[in-house]
Amino acid sequence: MHKDIATPLRTKEILGKYGFSFKKSLGQNFLIDPNILRNITEHAGLTKETAAIEIGPGIGALTEHLARTSGKVVAFEIDQRLIPILDDTLSPYDNVKIINEDVLEADVQSIIQKEFEGFDDIMVVANLPYYVTTPIILKLLMERLPIRGICVMLQKEVGDRISAKPGTKEYGSLSIAIQYYTEAEMVMTVPKTVFMPQPNVDSAVIRLTKREKPPVDVKDEDFFFTVTRSSFAQRRKTILNNLTSQLPQGKEKKESILEALSEAGVDPTRRGETLSIQEFGALSDALYPHFKES
Repeated sequence: MHKDIATPLRTKEILGKYGFSFKKSLGQNFLIDPNILRNITEHAGLTKETAAIEIGPGIGALTEHLARTSGKVVAFEIDQRLIPILDDTLSPYDNVKIINEDVLEADVQSIIQKEFEGFDDIMVVANLPYYVTTPIILKLLMERLPIRGICVMLQKEVGDRISAKPGTKEYGSLSIAIQYYTEAEMVMTVPKTVFMPQPNVDSAVIRLTKREKPPVDVKDEDFFFTVTRSSFAQRRKTILNNLTSQLPQGKEKKESILEALSEAGVDPTRRGETLSIQEFGALSDALYPHFKES
């Protein structure tokens, strides 16, 4: 068994050898606790039949655990300076491929087809750079990739928002967007001390399991997401006020909005955070005929 990369000593050794300095702009916080990494791979439910996609491998701490527990790993690393380090630290493993690309720009669908032939079970597992967590997760879900799910370390506050239930202050359009595609659960919280350098926020691991089909069947998905985003534009406002000010020609169409709210059985004085995903589905379907041209 090779020495774990994820120990404070080994991490310092590797960084020293390459004279590597952390870039704040890339949100680089490396994990230095092998137990946390083992927990992440367990929560992801990996076997040798699983292919894993990683984003932001850093110096390979999690990548190494993925290589040991899954059949193949493809990792996207945006920082050119880390490529030679990863070639070195991951040299004991022949089932890892590093792609020096920004995952937000990458054609992940075609990379999956090319790299994961013969794998039916694909899981995204990563310690995500905190400043781009949400766009990365939404991209992976909206592109309808053939994945089983996503198990990632992120800022605890974002994890709370993703897994939030209606009626809580964390619940918002992000909760709805992600719960539309997946079942979301927070599986562990993680102390700051297991990172180098330590982030100034608490972290958590969230597991998103892709749904066979969304929990609500809507006439138009894009419009459904427009309605949910509009409903949370100003949290203290009522749903009627938010929709009137946010939807295209909302002010002129106030009567239509009231009509749609009534049709969906939603009291216009409620706030967005009190509506369930099913109520948003009914509301967006009732509004759609009035707004589909605009």
